[in-house]
Amino acid sequence: MIYGAKVVLKYLFGLDCAGRNFAVFPDDTMLVSYPRSGNTWTRFLIANLVHPNQTITFANIETLVPDTSSISSRALKRNPRPRIIKSHDYFDHRYPKVIYIVRDPRDVVLSYYEFDRKYRHIPDGHPMERYVKDFVEGKLVSSDWGTWAENVASWVSTRQSRDNFLLLRYEDMLENTRRELARVAGFLGLASSDETLERAISASSADRMRALEKQEQDQWIATKKRRKDIPFVGAAAAGGWSNNLPEPCIKQIESAWGDLMCSLGYPLVAVRVPEEQFASSSAVPY
Repeated sequence: MIYGAKVVLKYLFGLDCAGRNFAVFPDDTMLVSYPRSGNTWTRFLIANLVHPNQTITFANIETLVPDTSSISSRALKRNPRPRIIKSHDYFDHRYPKVIYIVRDPRDVVLSYYEFDRKYRHIPDGHPMERYVKDFVEGKLVSSDWGTWAENVASWVSTRQSRDNFLLLRYEDMLENTRRELARVAGFLGLASSDETLERAISASSADRMRALEKQEQDQWIATKKRRKDIPFVGAAAAGGWSNNLPEPCIKQIESAWGDLMCSLGYPLVAVRVPEEQFASSSAVPY
């Protein structure tokens, strides 16, 4: 009885976190990924595409593309429809339309390591081998969202062949941002010219986002009261793991998730994969 009353009061005063417990509407589009996979950049790209006459910053991104982990259920319900909503959640059958971003887990873990330092979840000098072990075993603070493989597979295996699901690879977005953003525009039913695409891309560049972070880091919910010496906006690069991730860590990730990585087009370097697996991995659903 007391617990139920607390839940109701938190909802009424907007003190709860939407999380998985929010009202989903038929015209919602969910922007989903495992953490540190390029979701923030994609939020900016989409916000700049959908709202070409507004200046998109960290000060208004939470209103334009709200995050279920940092907004109350009541506030989210009041957001103008149709809504585009950010989430890190594993599969939820209620989500009517989903854009899912996937990134090579070997790069994800490096980015997550810096994020956890920024948030003081781990100290400077925390052993990378121990961190990767926790990453693979689902023992990080993101455990409620599952491991990388559990999160990715929960969406890709259930939705990849459906018209209401768009899979984006972070690496492809870096390589050809215009092409991938045009796919997003088509998925959202938006008319997009080369001019509108280029404007959205320019307004969402890593350099601009880094500059905005410096200006607004004490206003944005994800960066205020966090370490200022470690940026939230990372290197915006792919393949850094090959030079910065110890070989035992690479092997541990590939041993755990090699099949899924290959199916998504991420070649393995430390674990041998049968030739037939390489053949099957060519049919990547993106």
